[in-house]
Amino acid sequence: MTDSTFIKTILADHQSCSACPAPSDVSEFFEGILQLLFSDLAETKLKTIDEVSRRFDKLRVLLSRIIAQQMGNEETQDAGAKLFMEQLPQIRILLLEDAGAIEAGDPAAANQNEVIRTYPGFYAMAAHRIAHQLWLQDIPIIPRMITEIAHTRTGVDIHPAADIGRHFCIDHGTGIVIGATSTIGDHVKIYQGVTLGALSVKKEDATKKRHPTIEDDCVLYSGATILGGETVIGKGSVIGGNVWITKSVTPGSKIYYQAKIHDGQQKQADFVLYKSEG
Repeated sequence: MTDSTFIKTILADHQSCSACPAPSDVSEFFEGILQLLFSDLAETKLKTIDEVSRRFDKLRVLLSRIIAQQMGNEETQDAGAKLFMEQLPQIRILLLEDAGAIEAGDPAAANQNEVIRTYPGFYAMAAHRIAHQLWLQDIPIIPRMITEIAHTRTGVDIHPAADIGRHFCIDHGTGIVIGATSTIGDHVKIYQGVTLGALSVKKEDATKKRHPTIEDDCVLYSGATILGGETVIGKGSVIGGNVWITKSVTPGSKIYYQAKIHDGQQKQADFVLYKSEG
């Protein structure tokens, strides 16, 4: 039989979090927003203005309840839900631009409908755009819960605080990590396995800019690791696969590893060179 002290500990834990929003409610809200904004993802197609309006109202009420459970403030809950719903037109515009960037950047993409329906990069960015708005409204926990839904499904880990510009293209996506204080400009393309991380993981640095800045029109190829809050990848730069960067790169640079190939008669180990072309 389970120890009675342990049982009481578990009960106290549940009682202290009796109002915590259920993960299923947060998931229902997130998926509901996606299905409302994009018919390609909807299980049931909306047919009338009244149906659309009722769906908006239902999701607003659900978000209001979730916020109230998390923050315990009735004034905050209604105002926060209303503000978020007012931002949906702009969120949809940003996501359609992201879908267009993915379609343009991937020769295998047949059209935007395919991108919206099937591409993990689009799904991850949908979670981020929605979570980021909630983060800007200072709503705790819920933004992280939403981005973790996408992280679990796609392998793309984007902190909701990250500032990401327009026309953002994630190709393949698996293994991408974008830290909280990352800043990414417009028309940036990132391949699988890219890390935008911190040089320091000290708790006292939590409020500092710890993650890099990627300026407009950059391409980061698979496996690239870029670290540090003072690291800036200049506009129009191309960062090759598996490159490790902890210092800023001037605009228009190409940074990559160049392998030296040896024939079978040589015993010398292969090596790589770090090369920059400005």
